Amino acid sequence: MLQRKIWEKLAHWKNKPKRECPIIHGVRQCGKTYIIRQFGMAAYQSVIEINFIEKPEMLRVFSGNLDVRTLTQGISLLMPEAKFIPEKTLIFFDEIQECPNARTSLKFWAEDGRFDVIASGSLLGMTYKDTFSVPVGYELPLDMYPLDFTEFLWALGIDDEVINNLKSCCSGENPIPEHIHAAMMKYLREYMVVGGMPEVVNTYLDTRNFHSVHNVQEKILRDYQDDIAKYADNSDRIKARTCYLSIPRQLTKENHKFQYSVVEKKGTARKFESSINWLREAGMIINSINVSTPEFPLMAYEKPDQFRVYLSDIGLFCAMFGFQMKEALLNDTLEGSAKGGLYESLIADMLYKQHENLHYYKKDNSSLEIEFLLERDASVVPVEVKANRGTTKSLNELLKKEQIRKGIKLSSQNAGIAGKKISLPLYMAAFL
Repeated sequence: MLQRKIWEKLAHWKNKPKRECPIIHGVRQCGKTYIIRQFGMAAYQSVIEINFIEKPEMLRVFSGNLDVRTLTQGISLLMPEAKFIPEKTLIFFDEIQECPNARTSLKFWAEDGRFDVIASGSLLGMTYKDTFSVPVGYELPLDMYPLDFTEFLWALGIDDEVINNLKSCCSGENPIPEHIHAAMMKYLREYMVVGGMPEVVNTYLDTRNFHSVHNVQEKILRDYQDDIAKYADNSDRIKARTCYLSIPRQLTKENHKFQYSVVEKKGTARKFESSINWLREAGMIINSINVSTPEFPLMAYEKPDQFRVYLSDIGLFCAMFGFQMKEALLNDTLEGSAKGGLYESLIADMLYKQHENLHYYKKDNSSLEIEFLLERDASVVPVEVKANRGTTKSLNELLKKEQIRKGIKLSSQNAGIAGKKISLPLYMAAFL
């Protein structure tokens, strides 16, 4: 079983004296159902699982009164094997977006308190089905992503002592031992190729065969395109798919800003904006927004019409380029304009999975460009990404500003400090 960080969050929730109902959001196939099912079996005597897609007859149970007594009776009639044991039962509503009244009922389950309820739903369609009454104050929203780099290291058998030692090097004061640095760079390239989709990671662990990995990723990419056709509004289906497939081209051109003209000749925001919003709400893409000035708070300086788009999993993004590109990446022989976009996407993946809101800075009519801006201690920390080594002209320029206390260079080099600039290996982005 893959070790996932969300397990600890669920364990903490279960130990609370008064519990809301966790509702776990995440892109399809990121492992939501599996981890909730495993947690239920480990922590409860009885687990009652209701998937509203697999069991559409359950919709009738939630079409009338939503008090707990009525609901337990209705569930028991359709699931005679269900055992409602007070204080020892987990009820798991899967694909809850298909049953808005089930989401409304979370309030009554939480108030009753005899049975714990966890809900999950793909973001696909989550915001597009009307909910009669959202149970504000009775839900505990939790986001779940494909495996992040730390979880990938756990899957490879790297223990916490090694990971904690790496975290302690984030200050840049102490270089990482060269044999560890070389190993981590190798694992990082593997993570780029494999990514974090659980089915893909398990295939890699079972086979150590990158061809098998690629085949699974291609299947997931086809599934995602099918999901777009199934769940998106009629007006967005073709446009959302076209936007999704344009992302590799967006990130290999010189300016990585998302351009509608790359999606379609003479394409405009008016035509494609709703499709981009749908993909983002579905969790299939990540947005990074440009700011007019690199100052805290970044939200105040956002330029919403200028943004970059990344896939929500680096492995799927690499798979879109084909297997030969992966071979070059694994062998560290990849060159050309695609390399910068791939490593920028890698850092976006690593920051996003740490719940960062992504921003970048591209100064108008200038070559000054910073790939990522972080907010720390009411200050902005610029992060410049280099696929190899390279100079950091833009970062050096920003560090002249008094209000910017430090900046980070991420590259293939080892850790070090030069004035306000902290140099860190690319894999350290997982611990920022």
